[in-house]
Amino acid sequence: MTKRKNVYRGGPPRRRGPAPAADAPPVERPTLATINLEATTGRAGFKVGDRVRIESAGKYSGEIAVIERLTSGPIPGALVRSESGGARQVRTIDLVPLADHPSPGDN
Repeated sequence: MTKRKNVYRGGPPRRRGPAPAADAPPVERPTLATINLEATTGRAGFKVGDRVRIESAGKYSGEIAVIERLTSGPIPGALVRSESGGARQVRTIDLVPLADHPSPGDN
């Protein structure tokens, strides 16, 4: 049995528009990810058992957690367990020690 030839409908292939002018300012996409280059250095002074606040966006953001494991590598991180019982891997740059973080009632 021979294979049938595929017929693609929809007309000729689409062409791209003209290239932007060289003097035009670059267009920034709203969904473009930004990279924090300071994350490669991390934040020093953490040890297993320290209580920290998670300052990054995402799961358990703003919650108090306990460091269960520290990892080294290109971007230092820590496995933390929040007070609600959930665990998450977090960059150390996104952790704030509780001793340095004022509580909401302090003035």
